[in-house]
Amino acid sequence: MNPNELVLSITAAAAAIAADIPDDGQLAVAAAAFVQLGDTLATIAAQRALLGNSAESK
Repeated sequence: MNPNELVLSITAAAAAIAADIPDDGQLAVAAAAFVQLGDTLATIAAQRALLGNSAESK
């Protein structure tokens, strides 16, 4: 997948999720949860890079 396709896919997913969560408070909680998920994945990736481990070596 090229970068443009990735951005378009993420945008489409966000629009679909937002359409299914009409309450702004609930949407804000969902957004915060996705941010936390992304931050946690980034932390795991950084730790793996620091330790010299990758998913391919397992």
